[in-house]
Amino acid sequence: MNQQYKSGFATLIGRPNVGKSTLMNHLIGQKIAITSNKPQTTRNRIQTVYTSEEGQIVFVDTPGIHKAKNKLGEYMVNVAERTLSEVDVILWLVEPTTFIGAGEQHIAEQLRKTKTPIILVINKIDTVKREEILKSIDAYKDICDFAEIVPCSALKGDNTKDLIDAIMKYLPYGPQFYDEDTVTDQPERQIVAELIREKALRSLNEEVPHGIAVSIDQMKARNRKLIDIDATIICERDSHKGIIIGKQGAMLKKIGSQARPEIEDMLGKKVNLKLWVKVKKDWRDSDFLIKNFGYDKKEY
Repeated sequence: MNQQYKSGFATLIGRPNVGKSTLMNHLIGQKIAITSNKPQTTRNRIQTVYTSEEGQIVFVDTPGIHKAKNKLGEYMVNVAERTLSEVDVILWLVEPTTFIGAGEQHIAEQLRKTKTPIILVINKIDTVKREEILKSIDAYKDICDFAEIVPCSALKGDNTKDLIDAIMKYLPYGPQFYDEDTVTDQPERQIVAELIREKALRSLNEEVPHGIAVSIDQMKARNRKLIDIDATIICERDSHKGIIIGKQGAMLKKIGSQARPEIEDMLGKKVNLKLWVKVKKDWRDSDFLIKNFGYDKKEY
């Protein structure tokens, strides 16, 4: 192994919706984190791996740091805050604005307590003029002691190479943690559940926001080329169930047909996907149900 090889852990933090998952998916080149234009869509720490000749970066994606509203929210915040002290470098993603709101102030407060190097990443630079980017750098530069400030566009891929170089600078020298072809350490079932959940969030409007989870009831290979997957979308209310199923099952069909090709891409096989919908009232406030849907409190 090259003596100059670097490997370490980085985490992406930021308010919900600033583009954390889009950035991670772009850097890794595969779709791992769930992305939707609804906040709080990333629920579990997703470890994805970027490997190059210079080094290996293991990205730990944290749920947005926000103030908790229920048990699930509380769990997500605890995970996010614990992650900060366990990584080699923190990437704080913000939008190119000069207004630093309460959500950002709350994050800055958390970051000022940590000794981990922080890279400020100003995302979505494709949406503003160059002088706006300079103004937002100016607005943010003194809020924390940043190791670097990197403007980029996760969507368009602008400056993402500079970002990788900046991260590498702060990683320790050492051998790889994962084999070169590893992209994520999430079990396949969990990624399948996340893909279905993403399509559901995208297809449903504000009426059924975060109160859905997906459990994979069965995932069995029928033969070398085909996998049968049975999954249940769990919602909190009977009225939500009707919306998710849709008129004559149209919405459920739409969610399934959008999720299927991406699942097939990931598994490299044909997929026979069956979706069901169940109501479990207030599952977000139940420890048992949270654990049941893959959010393990014991870990934290």
